[in-house]
Amino acid sequence: MAATSLLIDHVATRARSIDFSAFGLLLPNPDPILKAQGRDISVYRDLRSDALVGGSIRRRKSAVKAMEWGLDRGVSASRVAKSVQAMLDDLDMERIIGQMLEATLYGYQPMEVMWQRTGNMIVPGDIIAKPPEWFCFDAENALRFKTKVNPVYGELQPDRKFLVPRQDPTYQNPYGFPDLSMCFWPVVFKKGGLKFWLGFAEKFGAAFSVGKLPRAATPTERAELLDSLDQLIQDGSAVIPDDGSIALIEMAGKAASADLYERLVMHCRGEISIALMGQNQSTESNSNRASATAGLQVAEDLRDGDAEIVSAAINQAIRWVCDLNFNGAPAPVFSFWDQAAQDDLQAKRDKSNYDAGARFTNAYWMRAYGYQEGDLAASAAGAAPVPVAGNATAFAEAALAPSELDPTAAETDALQAAGAPAWSDLIDQVQALVDKATSTQQLQDAMTQAYGGLDTKSLVKLMAAAFALAELKGLADVQEGA
Repeated sequence: MAATSLLIDHVATRARSIDFSAFGLLLPNPDPILKAQGRDISVYRDLRSDALVGGSIRRRKSAVKAMEWGLDRGVSASRVAKSVQAMLDDLDMERIIGQMLEATLYGYQPMEVMWQRTGNMIVPGDIIAKPPEWFCFDAENALRFKTKVNPVYGELQPDRKFLVPRQDPTYQNPYGFPDLSMCFWPVVFKKGGLKFWLGFAEKFGAAFSVGKLPRAATPTERAELLDSLDQLIQDGSAVIPDDGSIALIEMAGKAASADLYERLVMHCRGEISIALMGQNQSTESNSNRASATAGLQVAEDLRDGDAEIVSAAINQAIRWVCDLNFNGAPAPVFSFWDQAAQDDLQAKRDKSNYDAGARFTNAYWMRAYGYQEGDLAASAAGAAPVPVAGNATAFAEAALAPSELDPTAAETDALQAAGAPAWSDLIDQVQALVDKATSTQQLQDAMTQAYGGLDTKSLVKLMAAAFALAELKGLADVQEGA
């Protein structure tokens, strides 16, 4: 029994270790930036006023908000799935998702769940983000709220009251990893570089004005000339004694010095972009198409990671709803997905399957692509899938039973109806070329040689008709040989 207890219980804990980071109940945030600054996480909130930081945050949030989201019923009961869907419909999910994404910036984002009774159910009426600096974690990695009564150690919160989406939390660091910590020093150095760059431009960007007076000039006369030089810089005009002179001197050889400040600022910009977007190729002017495309793929990976953080928090709330109202019944799963990417992948898969011989019904197109009744023409009944070979005259290899309907009837009728107005005088010539061709490439070469004088659009249509005839011929040959 003792051996089993050792296997079940925690052995490596803060209470038994030599780690002195946890003072009593409070576990300080181990973030090195915050420890060096002696401040709380609010120091990162000031960074969002920087144009590049703020713009990158908006891009990153917008990428997740642009994704489709919904419930996957899975093994949950229909009644449970409908109840959860109704709960989500009543919530301001756009705002909640945006607030949960703050976890990627600060490491963690406490979200208070405001429960309410709706009918005979207890569901979240709202989920509200609260400032992260109001909260801390104790030595057991439990969330505590720092109140006026207990500002040092905070108060332990009840179960099912706070959702805490976090980015890369660990036992050692339950606060998670804040991406803004990687932006702190680049933003500081960028602001410093801009300050010195502006001072440099103000000092060396304009010409120096030098006034000359006789050696015997009095201090009063020199002061008056200096005031005239200042007036010359501001107003472009000055009054000087008739025995004095003014020379404007351009500063040369300072371009290299100015480049140092620009390179510092651009380096800091790149570091900020890498910290928040995972790359800087989609924001810098020296990127090319290949590098920008690769950078966008990295940004998509970050988007998917951010979406997983939000999904985990919302699924936790759904799990609580099922525990409270359905006695712990299986819960539906909330998730994000990129509909455009899925549609593109499915279209490529369907085309590949079609090229391999698969033929889909209208019911499949309506189910997979959302077509409505009447959008699609009636499909040929009884048409069996036909594998496609590489030779244009031998596209069909599978034998068809004599009792089956002619698989070429529908295609032949459609081809005749569409091609009669434009190709009636060419059909015999095209048919002859198809009969002589033994491969797709040979047919294409013969068509180009015979009708190369046609415009591109007409030639494409003519070749499409010829290839269709070749495919029909192959299907007919297979049926006759059966």
